[in-house]
Amino acid sequence: MAEVLLPRSLVALFPGTPRRLAVEAASVLQLVDALDRTVPGLADRLLTSGPAIREHINVFVDGELAGLDTPLGPESTVHIIPAVSGGAGG
Repeated sequence: MAEVLLPRSLVALFPGTPRRLAVEAASVLQLVDALDRTVPGLADRLLTSGPAIREHINVFVDGELAGLDTPLGPESTVHIIPAVSGGAGG
C-alpha cells in the first residue's frame, strides 16, 4: 500500500481525517479516487473536472513531481503539497 501524506490545510477542511493514510492504488488517479471514497469531497479539492491536478496542488511520488498517470509501487510514498506563492516585498 502506498503511504499518503496530506497537508494540514487540506485535512482541516475534513475534520477527523488523518494526515497519513495507507492506500491501495496503482496510479495517482486511482489513489485520489480511493481517498475520495474514504474522505468524500477530497477529490474536488485536488482535481479539476478534466480530471487534472489543480494548479495550486503538487503531488510527489517518492520525491519526484507526479501526474495523474504516475504509477505507484507497493512501498511508494506520496506527498500532496499545496503550492506556495508569493513575491518579494518592497
